[in-house]
Amino acid sequence: MAPPSIPNLNTLRGGRGRGRGRGLGSLGGPSARNAEGEKVKNDRIIQQTDQDASLSRMSAVEAGYLDDPFAKLFVTSDAQRRFPIINRGIKALNFWYTEMLTMFLGTYVRTKAIDKLVDEFLKSNGHQKKQIISLGAGSDTRFFRIMTRYPNCQRPDLIYHEMDFSENTVQKLAVAQKSPELLGCIRPERYCYANSGSLDDPLDTLRSPTYHLHPIDLRTLDHSKELPPSFQEIDRTLPTLIISECCLVYLAPAAADTVALYFTKHLFPSTTPLGMILYEPVNPHDAFGKVMVSNLAARGIVLQTMRKYGSFEAQAIRMKAYGFDMNNAADVNELWKKGVDPKEKERVAGLEMVDEVEEWELLAAHYCVVWGWRSGEAENGKAIWKRWEDPFG
Repeated sequence: MAPPSIPNLNTLRGGRGRGRGRGLGSLGGPSARNAEGEKVKNDRIIQQTDQDASLSRMSAVEAGYLDDPFAKLFVTSDAQRRFPIINRGIKALNFWYTEMLTMFLGTYVRTKAIDKLVDEFLKSNGHQKKQIISLGAGSDTRFFRIMTRYPNCQRPDLIYHEMDFSENTVQKLAVAQKSPELLGCIRPERYCYANSGSLDDPLDTLRSPTYHLHPIDLRTLDHSKELPPSFQEIDRTLPTLIISECCLVYLAPAAADTVALYFTKHLFPSTTPLGMILYEPVNPHDAFGKVMVSNLAARGIVLQTMRKYGSFEAQAIRMKAYGFDMNNAADVNELWKKGVDPKEKERVAGLEMVDEVEEWELLAAHYCVVWGWRSGEAENGKAIWKRWEDPFG
């Protein structure tokens, strides 16, 4: 999923001139059809945020902020810079220039922070087998980036699951089928496809020894019903990390909680070491947050959980309710200051760094990474999450 759009900083500066997705139910009568039509429309808007994320990532890669050889493979629209003004030699910090640079830096910090937490999880306890589940993964490339670090793209101690709308998994699978680089990570000699619908449907499901693509409307998960067929591939005993990057935020709070609790209290028993990473916007009630919410509403995007979980305190309570004994959180400002080493900061500053620190810090204070964990009853459960206690210190 894509992070919400950047608010108009010019609006917040008093005019100073500076600034810078799932399954559907059955149709009934007219009212039901209208509601269903609205639901389809809203789902498509959310699905489109995945392409927004792809464009942002590709732009950040092209600008030198990130190293991701797979980013360009998932951009289906015109693969040019979203804000080409930078290539025209214009260095005045007008709205578009500042918005572009804050987008790049925000994408960079977000990616680095979550990568750090994932890496600390994977490095713990040597080569103990582990599992990652990415909710609303869309075109995310993290699995492929992880696998390329290892000889012949093989890491037998990791099982990676991605879940999203069938429409999004169809697109991802279509890209993978055409890419030798992606197929090399999936290990094509040992994987198979399986339609979730009729034989006439496009392929939307992938199973392999290390990578699974699940077409699923997360809102349909119900602990009182049998597991979805593809969930049989999930090992409910392995130490597992669940990732939600701007996924649950689009659901109503009750629905988001139901999804999270399905995994933390139904699918995985309390004996299993389990962790969760959330990346979400926060602070919707200050001036900047109100403009951010308004701008998104104009696009038909509603950040439904933001009002309930719009502070660190609320996120901490949330993690406790999900069954995580320990949790922590940091906004993007803190992650940039503490989570990026000085040498790397110098490299990034040598690109097209944002000069208006005040504007950047205003934006960065409205996005955060939250992580929580429980040790379960495994003998080495505490050691698995030891590095999460202060990962950016």
